[in-house]
Amino acid sequence: MRDFFIECKRTFLLAMPVMIAFVSQTAMGVVDTIMTGGFATTDMAAVALGLSIGMPVMALGTGLLLGLVPIIAQLDGAKKQHEIATQVQQGFWLALFFVLLILPSAYYFDAIINSFGEVEPELVRKAVGYLYAMAFALPAYLFSAVLQAQCEGMQNTKPAMVILLLGLAANIPVNYIFIYGFWGVPALGGIGCGIATAIIAWVMFFMMYGYVKYAPSMRCVNSKQRFAKPNLSVLISLFSLGLPIALSMFFEVVLFAVVALLIAPLGGTIVAAHQVALNFSTLMLVLPASLGVAATIRVGHRLGERSVSAAKTSSYAAFSLGILLAIGTAVFTFSLREQIALLYNDNPEVVALAAHLMFFAALFQISDAIQAIGGGVLRGYKETLSIFFITFTAYWLIGLPIGYALALTDIIVPAMGVAGFWIGFIFGLTTAASLMLCRIFVLQRKPAEHILARVSGAEYLNEPV
Repeated sequence: MRDFFIECKRTFLLAMPVMIAFVSQTAMGVVDTIMTGGFATTDMAAVALGLSIGMPVMALGTGLLLGLVPIIAQLDGAKKQHEIATQVQQGFWLALFFVLLILPSAYYFDAIINSFGEVEPELVRKAVGYLYAMAFALPAYLFSAVLQAQCEGMQNTKPAMVILLLGLAANIPVNYIFIYGFWGVPALGGIGCGIATAIIAWVMFFMMYGYVKYAPSMRCVNSKQRFAKPNLSVLISLFSLGLPIALSMFFEVVLFAVVALLIAPLGGTIVAAHQVALNFSTLMLVLPASLGVAATIRVGHRLGERSVSAAKTSSYAAFSLGILLAIGTAVFTFSLREQIALLYNDNPEVVALAAHLMFFAALFQISDAIQAIGGGVLRGYKETLSIFFITFTAYWLIGLPIGYALALTDIIVPAMGVAGFWIGFIFGLTTAASLMLCRIFVLQRKPAEHILARVSGAEYLNEPV
């Protein structure tokens, strides 16, 4: 029991900087929205439109690189820090190949936007300008993700937190310069917001690079050899581990975009209430998502130490913390849902409906926490393919169809409107949580030799456990 409580403390201390980093990243988007909205409504709409296209691409790229975290964590746990540099260098190559694959689509930004219907030319022009700037920022985001994976895999989650906090602090003045015009820079509105975002992204990358290169804690990793050429076997390993994560993140982002499109015909009040409830529930997801990252690190590190029982303890600690926090956020959401809605909007109809939807958000807090942490635990075991199948099945084959049937048809009950989709979210998240728990239970019941051989290489089959 003492080991369990020590593990809970370690997991929580790892998760806190990740949580602050997540909040800082989310806050940057809020600042962008507020500042472009203050410039002009068209510019705010252009940024929102650009993000609706850019976010799925960003989710794909960052998800592809998340496979680095358990690999580095296991190497660190196994005291093989000298091998980490190779994985990081190949991570950079994987990020570069993804960028080169995606960037040609920039020539078709206007066609992509107009494929959603006839859009005002000025809105298209500004959205395309914003997307061009974001395309320039993409390499910086992905290269930063590689270095962040190195730090997190080595149980150091503070650098990303500090750098993102600094980025958030710089976001306001740099945005002001390029959105409103200052120091000889013309007022560029939404396009200026994209330029500011790109500048900050590259500055944060160089800060992260400087830390990784010169920090004493990273001396055991820094290789004096020249940057390695692409290694096909390592790239295939990284790609096969990261692709299911990338697809899971991509389909999750697209799911919420689809729901937003489906409820659009129901009216502006309903869309606004849905957005308020969704924005707040996404903010609450930061807590279990942070624990999920910590679970990946701790489970991977323990497996690198070849301690299967300790890896199991790490997973139990993360789940216990997550469920306790989820109970707290559920009570908080349920008790203060009207007051929370009023922070977003003062329209009585929007507030009433948003508060009603937050009741459903309170109901799925525990399921949401379990599926987020379960995904982190499975990543720690390098079990990423099952994450994709579970999330795709739970969200797209169960949650969305049930939500659609309840919200917009009379098949089950008379059409419930937007609340039906939120009930669908409950079904989807509960299914995902249940399936992940089942998969983890089956995985952890396997012999230690099998687990170690699977996650760390077949050589462990011939070594004592």
